[in-house]
Amino acid sequence: MRKWIIGAIVVAALAGCSNTPTQDAAPVEDRAAGAATAGTGTPGATTSGATTAGVSGTATGAAAKNPLKDPASPLSKRSVYFDYDQFVVKEEFRPMVESHGRYLQANRNAKVTIQGNTDERGTREYNIALGQKRADALKKLMLLYGATEIQIETVSFGKEKPRKEGHDETSWAENRRDDIVYAGE
Repeated sequence: MRKWIIGAIVVAALAGCSNTPTQDAAPVEDRAAGAATAGTGTPGATTSGATTAGVSGTATGAAAKNPLKDPASPLSKRSVYFDYDQFVVKEEFRPMVESHGRYLQANRNAKVTIQGNTDERGTREYNIALGQKRADALKKLMLLYGATEIQIETVSFGKEKPRKEGHDETSWAENRRDDIVYAGE
């Protein structure tokens, strides 16, 4: 009788350890897609306000398999914009940054370079330092969302790579940014 009870306990314990598929076993592309949020008038904030839980069913070919290339995925958004003389990541960009951090967590072989940029105001040295602070701030946030140190490289271009030429607030706002660039793209 005692052997039968011990055998039943062992069988029950092993049954509790069985591997059954769960929602977390979904393809990496589906889990990494994250949610899009509405922009608030910041340059480059082009999300529609709709929430997407995964890759859009309307994409075809490579975009359907790669959320980095799917325009409906928050992973296709690659720029974070900053206020004048600031390097704090705004709340409106955090869901997008979280999506990239989670994608890197799920894809340990993926690597990114965060390129810090500034507007034309300020000395070359000051802008290089500010661009680096912006890139480092974004990197720290992505690390909090699951990316690893070895997956992220930071570089500052300062004012050397403007997105929009001009000497007005509209141009400067476009140029105060970090760009996320995935290796191989």
